[in-house]
Amino acid sequence: MNPDIRNIFDRIAPVYDDLNNWLSLGQHRIWKEMTVKWSAAKPGDTCLDLCCGSGDLAFRLARYVESGGQVYGVDFSPNLLATAEKRCQNQYPQPSISWIEADALNLPFDDHYFHAATMGYGLRNVTDIPRSLQELHRVLKPGAKAAILDFHRPRNQQIRAFQQLYLDNIVVPIAQRMGLKEEYAYISPSLDRFPTGQEQVELASQVGFTSATHYPIANDMMGVLVVSK
Repeated sequence: MNPDIRNIFDRIAPVYDDLNNWLSLGQHRIWKEMTVKWSAAKPGDTCLDLCCGSGDLAFRLARYVESGGQVYGVDFSPNLLATAEKRCQNQYPQPSISWIEADALNLPFDDHYFHAATMGYGLRNVTDIPRSLQELHRVLKPGAKAAILDFHRPRNQQIRAFQQLYLDNIVVPIAQRMGLKEEYAYISPSLDRFPTGQEQVELASQVGFTSATHYPIANDMMGVLVVSK
């Protein structure tokens, strides 16, 4: 667990949802819905939303598993978890979501526990990506799927240049106006370190997933890694 990254997410918690809406022009909702569909969650399932943030994917999972299912939202930021829980109280009077503060590299769950899992914008921020994937593999039931949404560096150089322009001239200035320049300036260097889609597929295979596919979305500026145990 990286305390610096945790502090960043604790600080952005109050404006996290508004910023996501502004910076993605509302498109993040579509990407998250696609992610949950790719996880193959169904009524009655027990599901994990890893690095759950303020709860968007966990809420969607809860709708899929319905009253007979259970969702666990896990994050290392207590402030984001508090935001998620407050939102949950407004949206789900009798929620099937449990909010847990934990490290993605050391999950507090038994082996083969979950029918499906999601992860949104979390894999890029863990300190050990293979270990995180290994833990995810451990807690999934045999045959279960996980879908992992995150930023991606486009292979096309023109789109890559556009992405950098967008980060430098839109994302960071908007964040700066909200007093969060430092917190959002980290996205670009984190992307430079983040494995490409093909590299993510290879890492998933190395930790034991039987199949792995990386789906580029938003002109390859985003991607969803879908893995099966």
